Amino acid sequence: QVQLQESGPGLVKPSQTLSLTCTVSGDSITTTYYAWSWIRQPPGKGLEWMGVISFDGSTYSNPSLKSRTSISRDTFKNQFSLQLSSMTPDDTAVYYCARGYWSVAGKAYDYWGQGTQVTVSS
Repeated sequence: QVQLQESGPGLVKPSQTLSLTCTVSGDSITTTYYAWSWIRQPPGKGLEWMGVISFDGSTYSNPSLKSRTSISRDTFKNQFSLQLSSMTPDDTAVYYCARGYWSVAGKAYDYWGQGTQVTVSS
């Protein structure tokens, strides 16, 4: 059984950087051939794939967010993280981490975290 859990601040001020961590249990984030994604859902809108880090450490980001997004991992803690800079109220959303097979990363997932609400407000 694979479990993912997001953690980080629930409130971020405009212009600040969001830092979220996904803690994975039941599988190693280096296991071939899986990839680990960040997805978000603004209120009243659909899911938006943000980016991914693969089992080998390679990263890819949604072109609309690439300039503000950084994804990294800590293999010793079995965690991967998201940093999103220059936050605005439009970044208010529920943020999820999820696992997917590497060839369909950004398209399909088999395990999800429960999600964490992030609100951008002064």
